[in-house]
Amino acid sequence: MNSAVRSITRMAIYCGCKVYLIYEGYEGMIEGGDFIKEATWNTVSDIIQQGGTIIGSARSSEFRTREGRLKAATNLINRGIGRLVCIGGDGSLTGANTFRLEWTDLVQELVRTDRVTPAMAKKIPYIQIVGLVGSIDNDFCGTDMTIGTDSALQRIISSIDAVVATAQSHQRAFVIEVMGRHCGYLALVAALASEADFCFIPEWPAPENWRDVLCDKLSQMRSEGQRLNIIIVAEGAIDRDGKPITAEDVKTAVKNKLKYDTRVTILGHVQRGGAPSAFDRLLGCRMGAEAVFALMEMTEESEPCVISIDGNVMVRVPLTKCVERTQMVQKAMADKDWDTAVALRGRSFQRNLDTYKLLTKMRTVEKDNLSGGHKFNVAVINVGAPAGGMNAAVRSYVRMALYHQCTVFGIEDSFEGLANGSFKQFKWSDVTNWAMYGGSFLGTQKSLPTAETMPKIAEQLKKHNIQALLLVGGFEAYHSTILLAEARDKFPEFCIPMCVIPCTISNNVPGTMVSLGSDTAINEICQMIDKIKQSATGTKRRVFIVETMGGYCGYLATLSAISSGADNAYIFEEPFTVQDLSDDVDVILSKMEVGAKRYLVVRNEWADKNLTTDFVQNLFNSEGKKQFTTRVNVLGHVQQGGSPTPFDRNMGTKLAARALEFLLIQLKENLTGDNKVIAKTPHTATLLGLKGRKVVFTPVQDLKKETDFEHRLPTEQWWLALRPLLRVLARHRSTVESSAVLESVQEEDADTHMF
Repeated sequence: MNSAVRSITRMAIYCGCKVYLIYEGYEGMIEGGDFIKEATWNTVSDIIQQGGTIIGSARSSEFRTREGRLKAATNLINRGIGRLVCIGGDGSLTGANTFRLEWTDLVQELVRTDRVTPAMAKKIPYIQIVGLVGSIDNDFCGTDMTIGTDSALQRIISSIDAVVATAQSHQRAFVIEVMGRHCGYLALVAALASEADFCFIPEWPAPENWRDVLCDKLSQMRSEGQRLNIIIVAEGAIDRDGKPITAEDVKTAVKNKLKYDTRVTILGHVQRGGAPSAFDRLLGCRMGAEAVFALMEMTEESEPCVISIDGNVMVRVPLTKCVERTQMVQKAMADKDWDTAVALRGRSFQRNLDTYKLLTKMRTVEKDNLSGGHKFNVAVINVGAPAGGMNAAVRSYVRMALYHQCTVFGIEDSFEGLANGSFKQFKWSDVTNWAMYGGSFLGTQKSLPTAETMPKIAEQLKKHNIQALLLVGGFEAYHSTILLAEARDKFPEFCIPMCVIPCTISNNVPGTMVSLGSDTAINEICQMIDKIKQSATGTKRRVFIVETMGGYCGYLATLSAISSGADNAYIFEEPFTVQDLSDDVDVILSKMEVGAKRYLVVRNEWADKNLTTDFVQNLFNSEGKKQFTTRVNVLGHVQQGGSPTPFDRNMGTKLAARALEFLLIQLKENLTGDNKVIAKTPHTATLLGLKGRKVVFTPVQDLKKETDFEHRLPTEQWWLALRPLLRVLARHRSTVESSAVLESVQEEDADTHMF
């Protein structure tokens, strides 16, 4: 929420507006006085990394009354406030819209009772509302993610990872209760990301005999060699009759029937605390800026809107339609119409639920089997540098393949292992607990197929009868697939369906807006920058230069700069000169003259071969003339480590499941009469990525024209449009424009969402 407050405040000041912060929610609007304060640029300094909200939040029963709304209207009119950004859930946004609809009537009564003058009332003839949804439950229809959800998931997954260690040691079963009274999103995605054995959510109630179903599943997992069991319960979990299912109920069922050592952990409000994730910080920045643009464009006839995210695109959705659909979910659940409730949650929720159901099954249901009765041989390989989410993608692919009656091989150590025949046939239990770990258990190298290794690769594919191949990795994985596809005429063994899942912290692969692993890296960078900033507490006038990885791609530098509240980011894609650096010294000095004590610059490692990080430091020291001190921090390979974030675990899981389904469809389409697979068309060598609002398969040969192979970059990069936002929020001269799409709430396309 603080990221959104900061972005709204600074963007509105940039647009020439007078900005007020209303403290303690609607209660503060009613009380007035010091609860409504004018904000300056520095009011929101150094808050982006703080949890909670600096302006407070409170429920208000008085705002539900007409007299309460009259008081609130009086306070707004007295200050000339006619436009509101409301950050909250559906209750807060519904209240804001009711306030807007009553505004004319409220103002007339205030004039009639001499509480405001006609002249004052005339200045604010109407009020406009833009909503941002702040809720960890992600229970608001119309947006893929609400502000706070990703941070809550990180807190949950971090707790579950810690619990797994003790459960593994003691062979225990743990029942973990998470928030979600009316929405099971947190429990469902946490179950996907943590490989939980069972989860209870309101939208997918357990059957009456859930105790038997649960215990049979846990017993089966133990018989397969698993030493622990994790069960996740949403606080609003119910059975098919609407009866509550509590964590204690689950514990009692497991202890009574299976005699397992079972413990309950209720995470409670720890899920709301802590520093926000990089995703939430960036989401708050983008939504806050779009909220200001929306308010600037509104007229008296404009309908209030909610700023939402659809895929990776900002969208303005009518507020009333969002609220109506959210209330329809609540009605469907009250009517025990579970299928409708899940459908109304959206395709993203449905996809999460379907993926979870498949990944937790250990026996194939014939009617769900996509292999069509065939026993295909499929393989998976990691190529490139390690990145968070690689293991999650491999795990998902392996289990989905086994579920669909395939024989699945893991190829160790990239193409070197493939050429040498390093194949491992996977069983279901072989990939247990893989999702929680970073790096690559298969082994990965930054290598390409060569003229020397191509014949050996073909020989091994033929020897193991590999009929489809998934490559999970970075630019090397993408480039390798092009080379294999172009060599099909020479090597028939390469005439198989192939698919790439982009997985690299650099996010430098064409065909996708977001690569697996980049979210984990940005979070690692932001955590380190937070500590660097904290180290300067009490130190006057210090400039930090932080160097990130990324090769020639400035994605990590730019997004970590925005997410950490940095003042600038130097990248290869936007060349800079010595004069630019000298101008930045002037900016540093001017900021410090008005109270700033710190300045932070993020530099991409290969931003310029001559203007190195050391050069920038020396220039700053020289031009600064001892007005400030400069420190350099080269973050290095720590950016590739750490436990994968829930975003990367979930994204890897869903992309791999989607890739396996696509490969199976292509296998059946390219199967000859003698059961051989011959796939030669460009559409059988694809890259699976997020483009705008959809997840799509793009032929890798079509992507060649979108690639700068010399610098290993896409020729078009969406995130460059965020660069002006970085500069405006850091008080540099720049021009920034809205990128939001206007849309109504409607049925989404299948498989379009990442979250």
